[in-house]
Amino acid sequence: MFQELDSRENLSLMLSEVLDDIGVNERIVMRRRRNCMLLETMINTNWTFTDRNQTAYYLGSQSEGTTTKGLQSDYDKLVCAHNVNIMQDRLEWKKGKSNFLMIQDENTTPGYCFLQKFETYEHLPASDIPCTHYSTDREGRILLKNTIKNYRLRSGGQQHGPAIARRDPGCYDIDEVIGFPCKSWPQSASGWLERQGIGRWPTQKMRRSEACNGCFVVGTESKVSKYPEVEWRISTSLAERNLMFSLNFTQIRCYVLLKMILKSFLNPKNEINISSFMCKTVLLHCIEKTDPSAWKDNNLLTCLTHCLLELHSYIQNGFCPHFIILKNNLMAGQFTAESKHELSKNTCEFLQNDRLRLLSIGIDDLGHRLLVKLNIVPHGVYTFDSSLEMYEQVLTLGYILTAMEISESHKDFLECSQNKNIKTIKQSVGKVMTFSDNGNTLEHVAIKLLAPFYFTTYGSILASSSIGEKKQMSCQAFVWLSDGLNSDISSSRLKLASVFYCTRDMEKAEKLLRHTEQQYNSNPVLPFCRCWNYPREAIPVDFKRVCNEESEDCIKKITAFCVRFIQKEINCVPHELQYEMFRSTQDDMIHRDELFDFWMDWAVVDSLPFLYFLQYKIYGHLQKHQDQQQALSKLERTIETDKNLGHKETALNVLGQCMEQENRHQQALKCYLLSLQQRARNNVAIIHICKLLSRVLARQ
Repeated sequence: MFQELDSRENLSLMLSEVLDDIGVNERIVMRRRRNCMLLETMINTNWTFTDRNQTAYYLGSQSEGTTTKGLQSDYDKLVCAHNVNIMQDRLEWKKGKSNFLMIQDENTTPGYCFLQKFETYEHLPASDIPCTHYSTDREGRILLKNTIKNYRLRSGGQQHGPAIARRDPGCYDIDEVIGFPCKSWPQSASGWLERQGIGRWPTQKMRRSEACNGCFVVGTESKVSKYPEVEWRISTSLAERNLMFSLNFTQIRCYVLLKMILKSFLNPKNEINISSFMCKTVLLHCIEKTDPSAWKDNNLLTCLTHCLLELHSYIQNGFCPHFIILKNNLMAGQFTAESKHELSKNTCEFLQNDRLRLLSIGIDDLGHRLLVKLNIVPHGVYTFDSSLEMYEQVLTLGYILTAMEISESHKDFLECSQNKNIKTIKQSVGKVMTFSDNGNTLEHVAIKLLAPFYFTTYGSILASSSIGEKKQMSCQAFVWLSDGLNSDISSSRLKLASVFYCTRDMEKAEKLLRHTEQQYNSNPVLPFCRCWNYPREAIPVDFKRVCNEESEDCIKKITAFCVRFIQKEINCVPHELQYEMFRSTQDDMIHRDELFDFWMDWAVVDSLPFLYFLQYKIYGHLQKHQDQQQALSKLERTIETDKNLGHKETALNVLGQCMEQENRHQQALKCYLLSLQQRARNNVAIIHICKLLSRVLARQ
């Protein structure tokens, strides 16, 4: 089969071309990185405005760009809580923070530590156990348990080591881990700062730069820990991400191949004995110990063999040293003697038959693509996505994730705003104005996408305050609402139209709604909601086309976010929708998740149903009965046909109230019953049914 090949060099070049075709190329790798860095920037920008004392980092394969469609890598997010101070020396104690001293002794596994609690306002070790998340060791020290991470599990996540896995229907999954920051470089990694291999990589400048970033501790124990409840892992993940950013594309391709081989051949019986992080560690060690000139596309197969030999050696010895903390054995307790034998055998078999095994890799059709590239199988036998099509898929996914983060950030801003007075909210919005004058390119993009939602919210709160005092909307409120009109295709415009409706300025409301409907109908618009995770239908082709042709700013003209009113905006909400703010009975509250279901105290409705509902109400006031009936028909049709609505139960509730106004009581009852099918609890349809039945019985 391989007689036509002159050398491993030719096969390496062919393999590099195949990896280029499946997305391991500069264009797609850099796009993946930008997607994650923008998400990270948006989160941290929003947290700055909402005074959240924490920072998010996207880590792992998606942020590095070291993945493909077929590898189906999760998004790994670390949330760093800045109210905690991890000390390696008592001199690092900070007044007013939750201080913990990092303890590493004969009882801790290398690369792990205990966290001894210190007082918040006195430079002394804590003497009392504050809650069940702490325990006392034999020396009387108060130690923080790593089980504190489990508090988020009640929200439906699954435990993946130190991370909580969030399943997001229609999108990739996110593994989220809470990390505590340590400003100083870990003492157990001090040797790395001076280590220098043949590859002269990382450079001394890179090492010093990473040392300035410090490290994290995350809540997970070693597989061989003597004290698993109180052991915490020392994480240098931010340094590792930056190291991966410095690799060339041959090195990245080698890592992707290692992960494909791992997934296809190495782990026996689908057990996760060897992790992708071990593959990354193997790669970094090999780069450090190899002359940089070796890492070229025409030498890819030799580089891959070198990495597999290194991995085989680690398996044989049962010791895989962490790249930065050498004494930390990543394989400790990972597999049994039987699994070790199986892993060693699988690695040897691959090394002995590497060419044939590469041809049998099914991930991203790598084997079939290589057969075609080598002219062993003629073109046309297999059909593959082109590199351009893969880039378009990555681009579309990036824009969808960006839209989802916009919705998430807005929800977070609203949650903070509902507990603040108007003056404090104004200060938060003022930060936006200041922030937009500074910052880097990604921060400017983030501000451009997020700011209109903040402006609209503040303007609506001001307008609600004025209406509550029996006044017209103030000029200040109108200016803020106007500044927010370009948030997306509809939601901010609908808020302003709702304000016009509530101040009985029907002509302005009708004109704005007509313009919004025209914009909605002339663009490939996709509804977006992050109030809760719900299954989404396939993405329309026209939506993908716009994503592939334009910059992130196009999100504003192809998305329709749900319209959210917090209780501070209640006077800007039609009374039919105000019921949604009181959807939960005492019994319902028991079944709500306090971390994620706070939005149920708001009035929230999808854009298009709200648009037609407002039209129905406004045309009624303007005595345009034919237009009113058309709006009602459009509302019914939207609820029946749009599969991407996030709040279908709310749309059915307002439709039911429209039916009541039409004296179509049977249809109204049907709407409320259908609404309860969508959401059985925390649904105000129960109240509507009771009111409707009471009204009907009173007439008999």
